[in-house]
Amino acid sequence: MNVMSIKMLIEQCLAEDMGSGDITTNSIVQEGASTLGIIHTKERGIVAGIAVAELVFRLLSPNISFTARVKDGESVIAGTVLAEVKGDAKAVLTGERVALNFLQRMSGIATRTSLLVDKIKEYPVRVVDTRKTTPGLRLLEKYAVLAGGGYNHRFGLYDAVMIKDNHIKVAGGIAEAIAVTRKKVSHMVKIEVEVEDLAGVGEALQGKADIIMLDNMNIETMKQAVAMIDGRALVEASGGIDEQSIVEIAKTGVDIISVGALTHSVKALDISLDIGEIKIVKDKNGEGCRGLYL
Repeated sequence: MNVMSIKMLIEQCLAEDMGSGDITTNSIVQEGASTLGIIHTKERGIVAGIAVAELVFRLLSPNISFTARVKDGESVIAGTVLAEVKGDAKAVLTGERVALNFLQRMSGIATRTSLLVDKIKEYPVRVVDTRKTTPGLRLLEKYAVLAGGGYNHRFGLYDAVMIKDNHIKVAGGIAEAIAVTRKKVSHMVKIEVEVEDLAGVGEALQGKADIIMLDNMNIETMKQAVAMIDGRALVEASGGIDEQSIVEIAKTGVDIISVGALTHSVKALDISLDIGEIKIVKDKNGEGCRGLYL
């Protein structure tokens, strides 16, 4: 992740939340007071965003002590302590919500991604994200997909060619869209084309597309498309894919499955920050210790 970009984003979010100042905390907490905040999860999931949460508190108080107890990408159970924040009480209380907002959303994305990846782990196919991200949070949300075991599609309009249905209409057809694009982009840039039926697959193959996206195709048509392409291009499946449909889609032989729901409608993981002391208990196997907030 680009630290400078993330820092600017956090500063904007803190400014949005604090405005002219945290009137509740400033009224209650004395200058110089210290406290210990325990960040813990209330449900099972995959963690993402620990370093982002730390940066929130450090921007408010450079001398704050932030001790991570887990790593991004780690699977945790309900009650697991993710981190301890110790130091300036005002910084801990003021930064709480912004830090948790990042941590909850990113962990929710990582958790959803991990669920889908696990369902098709027996098949040689990648689960990837899309550009359907929260405005301003794309970098963080795509990072969370990686933490959950998925892969990133293009980051924006600038780093890959994707010819979609509206481009095709403007160009006058799939072959025409591919041809004009080939003339204008570097030979190093791959061209992906979105198709809706087998006729579109044929046109994309004729134009020598590098990647062919099968958009909202049913399973039988998708199988026919994969057989028709026969390794001449990478095949991506997209459109309304969820936990119920992803296994059958993976069985068709596609190379990539893109899921917009990884980022556009994900449920945040339930994570809290409480002022208190940490309790260390042995895990269920009696091996080692895990910090749980009880």
